[in-house]
Amino acid sequence: MNELSNMKSVTNVIRSRPVHWVGDGFPVRQMISPGDAPQATSPFLLLDYAGPHDFPPSNARRGVGEHPHRGFETVTLAYQGQVDHRDSAGHAGSIRPGDVQWMTAASGVVHEEFHGLDYARQGGTFEMVQLWVNLPAAHKMDEPRYQALAKETIPVVDLANSGTLRVIAGEAFGKEGPAQTFTPINLWDVTLEAGGETTLALPRHSNTLLLVRSGVLRVNDTDSVAAAELAHFEHGGTEIHLASEEGAEALLLNGQPIDEPVVSHGPFVMNSDEEIRQAIRDHENGHMGRLEPA
Repeated sequence: MNELSNMKSVTNVIRSRPVHWVGDGFPVRQMISPGDAPQATSPFLLLDYAGPHDFPPSNARRGVGEHPHRGFETVTLAYQGQVDHRDSAGHAGSIRPGDVQWMTAASGVVHEEFHGLDYARQGGTFEMVQLWVNLPAAHKMDEPRYQALAKETIPVVDLANSGTLRVIAGEAFGKEGPAQTFTPINLWDVTLEAGGETTLALPRHSNTLLLVRSGVLRVNDTDSVAAAELAHFEHGGTEIHLASEEGAEALLLNGQPIDEPVVSHGPFVMNSDEEIRQAIRDHENGHMGRLEPA
């Protein structure tokens, strides 16, 4: 009975979401949206799962052109393919499989995201996740910053010969992730081999989500979550048990909720309608910067 009470039980599983295109380079399923109930997923505002999708070789620049953000962070995790980023704060970078890009828009940036030229010319499978992570009101107007987390800087835990866990943010099994966060967040890539299983320890009174990327995971011996499905967990409990008969890959998101109002409008997420109106004015007046021609 005590063992069961420690488990974070599954409250809901999103079984399917339609694919829509963001620009001409990102075919995504939107698993979390700022228009949903934000406190149920806080601090995570949005989760777009792009792919897997096969692109033919091309010399075209597929992706999304110049657009603004304010009030939150964008986190892009690359699994297959390549994305090049450039923003008005002077940051630029390319992320390849295993890399993570953590951009804090905060007071406002304009950026663009396109397929990397090497990948575009070769073509191949594209698979990425982009998250929007909310910022507390005290940090929404901070200076923008940029974290390029290369694959080799992300620690990997051996799950007792059952698979691996990459610690992107937070702490797991005594290893800390390289991402610097404004609120307590755990962001882990979990890979289980066929017949593998593991128990993950997580803080009580936190929001927890599990996106399965491939295969099928058996969660707490009660729920099955398959590829392109997202499980939500209750706040109580401190453990999640995962098992897979054929092998699976998943992304686990866990964070302390930010107990503040959330007002969103397109690429802006603030705490009030007036702050949204100010963000629109600031962007229109060029206060978030502009991108120089590439």
